[in-house]
Order: sequence, then C-alpha cells, then structure tokens
Amino acid sequence: MNGRSGIVFFDSVPAGSIRETEQGYEFVYDAEYLSRPDAQPVSLTLPLRAEPYESTIFFPFFDGLIPEGWLLNVAAGTWKLNPHDRMGLLLSVCADSIGAVTVRNNAEEKT
Repeated sequence: MNGRSGIVFFDSVPAGSIRETEQGYEFVYDAEYLSRPDAQPVSLTLPLRAEPYESTIFFPFFDGLIPEGWLLNVAAGTWKLNPHDRMGLLLSVCADSIGAVTVRNNAEEKT
C-alpha cells in the first residue's frame, strides 16, 4: 500500500484522519478534537475514543460518502480513477460532500 491518507472534518472542524495501512485502513480521532466540549462522532459506528479504529476492509461509513451510480461514473471518468479504488475516490471526491463530514486528501493539505 502506498499509505494514502486524508483529514476528516466534521462541520468544517478537523476531527481525525483516515489512512491506508499494510493491513487495511485506520481511522483515528484528533486529540484536540476529542478535547472539545462540542465534539461529536463522525458516525455512530465510530464513537469518540482516543484509540485508532482499524479494519481490513474499507470502513462502511466512509464508503457511504462516495457517490454512486451515474455520479460515480462521472467522478471516476473526470479524475480517471478506478471505481473499485475506494480510498482514491474518497480522497478525490469527498472534500465537498453533502452533510457534516468531508474528507480532504492529506497530500493536498500539505501543499
């Protein structure tokens, strides 16, 4: 794996990060976010905690942020992405998604 990663925002506030690992995927809340009195989980399936969430499969919550159907075809064609590369799609098309949670490519945030 090439270790791609993204910053996860909740209502425009950095809440954590998601990354590829040798074993699959990892999501971890940011310590500063966890210390906020108004901190909320990004998903009911990912309650607030300091320990990382690890999974050998792509987290269903984040998979649900990726467009489907014709919109997926447009996104994959526009950015020349493999529709089966869920992490690539998440990092490319979910920076301005509908709802409270957005994900920005960590590589883009550093530039």
